[in-house]
Amino acid sequence: MSPSSDGKPCNQSSQVAAYAIHALPPDEAATIEAHIASCSQCRQELETLRPIADRFVFWPTDVLRPPSSLHERLARRIAAETGENPVVPPHQQWDEPEWEEVAPGIFCKLMATDTKAHRVSMLVRLLPGVEYPAHTHAGLEELFLLDGELWIDDRKLHPGDYNRAEAGTGDKRVWSETGCTCVLVTSTQDILGS
Repeated sequence: MSPSSDGKPCNQSSQVAAYAIHALPPDEAATIEAHIASCSQCRQELETLRPIADRFVFWPTDVLRPPSSLHERLARRIAAETGENPVVPPHQQWDEPEWEEVAPGIFCKLMATDTKAHRVSMLVRLLPGVEYPAHTHAGLEELFLLDGELWIDDRKLHPGDYNRAEAGTGDKRVWSETGCTCVLVTSTQDILGS
């Protein structure tokens, strides 16, 4: 953060980085957004941080999706080759699912559900010190830890670790001392409390 003419950085500068990566709750984000609009130092800081934040691998942007101009160019090219009018598919807006607290300290974001196969894919977040109930796997369970640490019985997982559990096996204790976030693909018919 560059200092002001009196040599002091803006006291809101620490919030700008959190705002740039969408890490603030909505009410705080609105407050810092209003501040940024009125503070040249913070505006400059945000302009500096945006290109950096946009390069994050897990940044929730359309990094892997082609730009909308590609769809338009492709539609015009097909129309020129076929002699038809260009047909551009309507832009579909994807709504980010909200975190849902399914038990005290356990949050989920549902990504996909296969009701016929009784399978679900979701992001799961455990707060520090929270324990998931003991359970028996009704089908294959796959877990990929994104951040934090997670204990599954006597095995400690770290970010990047993968855990596979076959149908019929069980986990007696699943908990996180630090809090964690993982991708979980599992059966909707697991048996809790076993």
